[in-house]
Amino acid sequence: MITVAVVDYGMGNLRSVAKAIEHVAPHANVLVTADPAQVMAADRVVVPGQGAMPDCMRELAGRGLREAVILAAANKPFLGICIGLQMLFEHSEEGDVAGLGVLKGQVRRFPNEAMVGADGSRLKVPHMGWNEVEQAEPHPMWHGIGNGSRFYFVHSYYVEPAQPDVIAGSTIYGIPFTSAVARDNIFAVQFHPEKSAQSGLALLGNFMSWNP
Repeated sequence: MITVAVVDYGMGNLRSVAKAIEHVAPHANVLVTADPAQVMAADRVVVPGQGAMPDCMRELAGRGLREAVILAAANKPFLGICIGLQMLFEHSEEGDVAGLGVLKGQVRRFPNEAMVGADGSRLKVPHMGWNEVEQAEPHPMWHGIGNGSRFYFVHSYYVEPAQPDVIAGSTIYGIPFTSAVARDNIFAVQFHPEKSAQSGLALLGNFMSWNP
């Protein structure tokens, strides 16, 4: 039986993520866990998260999970969601805090001056609601999900990868921004697949069968 660790560092709606995974993979053993040993022993690891990046990084370190997450990102199928994407990068403007540095690049705040829609209306920050994701290229995690499919977002910050080859998806909200990244065994998204209806469930299902 495949064991999936949903990493619990006190930030985010972990239960809805776990329930969505159970829905697409009823035979998997889904653990919501704050135990670094369980994270290291799991076959697959999901790091969700919402809230502020400084709080997330502090909680991750305080619970002894930092190293377990870095190791998981190095050697097993790894899915980051929202802050779970942002923490993979080197630095965030939110609270001027260091990330895990697994991927090179920065986390930026949406620039106020660019927050204008196609019709000239002001766009609110946080970016909250459904938006299209343009897939950069075919990837097993996009299997069965049409290019331009809509996913649910809630965020004020976005990742700016230093290496364009990790960009797996992009979205326009005032500016084009990276909404998914992929490298080796890592796939991470800014949107919330657990809140994104069929497209989100398809992505989670793909994660459960993905063999990078």
